[in-house]
Amino acid sequence: MRKSRQEAAETRQRIVEAASRRFRENGIDGTALADLMAQAGLTHGGFYKHFGSKEQVVLESMQLAATSLRESFGQTLEHSPGNRGMNTAIAGYLSADHRDDAGGGCPLAALASELARGSDEVRDATTDTVTRFVDLVARHLTELPPAAAKKKALVIVSTMIGALSLARMVNDEQLSASILREARKALLQ
Repeated sequence: MRKSRQEAAETRQRIVEAASRRFRENGIDGTALADLMAQAGLTHGGFYKHFGSKEQVVLESMQLAATSLRESFGQTLEHSPGNRGMNTAIAGYLSADHRDDAGGGCPLAALASELARGSDEVRDATTDTVTRFVDLVARHLTELPPAAAKKKALVIVSTMIGALSLARMVNDEQLSASILREARKALLQ
């Protein structure tokens, strides 16, 4: 029996959600299609009914993770406008909880080196993600003129992604905590 279009769309979404988490946890190259299909509760053979290639699911899963990041960061900013909201959002991003939840966290920090070596299409999607994240931060730096807000937002986003990436790379718990703490101190307003 053939699946309805709605069932096929729901299955595809399940695959994208599983891939989004799996790629951030294990890396793109470290995730086999069979593993992500199993996480979605499906067999490996069904993958190509929904996607033409692994790159296609990489793009869609990246977009899903990026949207989630912008929504959660944006909600924190909106909840407490001004410096308080920015400080809360930065502290949440540079937290041990976020560091320890790569699969549910920022795709830019989790996949930075792989995205940098991705295809033009993957790099285009990454550029869009970075641009939107910087713009989101800049819009909430209302005390600054737009050009200055954009420059400061670039520093904030770059520092957050870099610090989170470093905090995940090291195997010294104290050093990892220090990286997050010092980056927070440098960015808090």
